Amino acid sequence: MKAVIQNEFGGADVLSYTTDMQVPIIGENEVLIKATYTSVNYADIKTRLGNKGKGNFPLLLGLDVAGVIEEVSPNSNFSKGERVIAFPKHGSYAEYVVANEKLIFKIPDNLSFEKAATMPTISILSYILLYEIGQVQKTDTIVVHSAAGGVGSVLVQLAKLEGVHKIIGTVGNLNKDEYVKNLGADIVCTYEGFSEETLNQTNNKGANVIFDSIAGETTSKSLECLALYGTLVQFGNSSGKSGTFNTSDVHSSCRNIKGFSLGTTRKHNPERLAPIAEKVLDLITTNKISIPVAKVFNLREAAEAHKLIESRNYEGKVLIKI
Repeated sequence: MKAVIQNEFGGADVLSYTTDMQVPIIGENEVLIKATYTSVNYADIKTRLGNKGKGNFPLLLGLDVAGVIEEVSPNSNFSKGERVIAFPKHGSYAEYVVANEKLIFKIPDNLSFEKAATMPTISILSYILLYEIGQVQKTDTIVVHSAAGGVGSVLVQLAKLEGVHKIIGTVGNLNKDEYVKNLGADIVCTYEGFSEETLNQTNNKGANVIFDSIAGETTSKSLECLALYGTLVQFGNSSGKSGTFNTSDVHSSCRNIKGFSLGTTRKHNPERLAPIAEKVLDLITTNKISIPVAKVFNLREAAEAHKLIESRNYEGKVLIKI
């Protein structure tokens, strides 16, 4: 089968297109899926570089997939020919992938594969972050870091749909200002100026909830503008650096820091995802939220897709058509 693999850690050029991969064999409670699209996530970049997990070469990247069920195990709840999105077992940059049934979700006939492929990782993650981890209220002021990115763009839309009082989005470059405001943000600012702007917008009280996927210095700056009883939701470190805080940053101010990982949840608590997937599929299908497609690459161009992600010069979701 066709696939893109890597045999060493490194830059985008370590990604290699092949037609010689074996079609994977399903086990108990697993399904074989013929892939149509996969999305490119920043976690793919970190894994490719060797900064996330350990590599068993040849390594197959990719977190999610949209496609058609090709084969099911005995007594399966799924059938051949059903249209699904899924979190595959061993990567998704391939013509065929295997996924556990708990991590497969049927999609409606009126939802295109391209549109469906934009959503599994970022939409499910965003919904959990907003409603379960951040527990955002309508009266809140929130800060969404990387608001033009995949998760950030969905968080902004969900918060707007919920009627959140004030949404502040941060970006690396203000040329993304209009894009983020069109998603629903009230204020857009840079990473350098967001802390001061947040305090200005809240009469120095600070934001009630801050969503941080960057870490490093951004974490420290976020704590500078987090309100009493506020919550800092930490769910990534795209800066490549760890954020730090002192116990004195939280106990006397009654603030809290919550962490969340979709990867950990897929591994240890996959049952948690099915009801969330149903909700976000409804939001996508009814156009209550939308995820713009920045660019679609073919499978041979996976390295170019990675280079675009690393440039951060895009808006929306980057996809690979298998």
